[in-house]
Amino acid sequence: MKKLAAAALACLVLAVPAMAQEADDPELIFKKTTVWRLLSPDAKLATYAIEDPGVAGVACYFTVPEIGGWTGWAGFAEETSDVSIACRQVGPVVIKEKFEQGHEIYRQRRSLFFKKMQIVRGCDAKHNVLVYLSYTDKLIEGSPKNSTSSVPIMPWGDAPAPKCGEFLQ
Repeated sequence: MKKLAAAALACLVLAVPAMAQEADDPELIFKKTTVWRLLSPDAKLATYAIEDPGVAGVACYFTVPEIGGWTGWAGFAEETSDVSIACRQVGPVVIKEKFEQGHEIYRQRRSLFFKKMQIVRGCDAKHNVLVYLSYTDKLIEGSPKNSTSSVPIMPWGDAPAPKCGEFLQ
């Protein structure tokens, strides 16, 4: 019995860092309750902002559900795969480095072990548009739930618009 308790404790200790986000924390914009609960935390939708670390002048806003109840509060509930995203040019666009299509800009764990939400960036060189895809995947099986947003690169003030195709690897 002691071995079983020690193994359970070891799993919990190893799992807690896995629940942490793997990139800089996004900025919480607001949360909206979707399921009210009398004696435990409510279920909510949380909207966050994150700046693209490789492209100055672009911000993405994404919304993810947060499971309520005591299991959601404790971090043991598996979050749903739903996610939405909207990205916008918020200043002069400066592409900092070359990148591959589908370059990951953000990742967040959505369950204790197996599920993560990712935001990746691509470039439509023909139209000079940055394309962002948010999706959730699982280690065992993928998830078709995803959302796409695009940012046409426009001149800002006197600064000319860079061509994203020139930065593709």
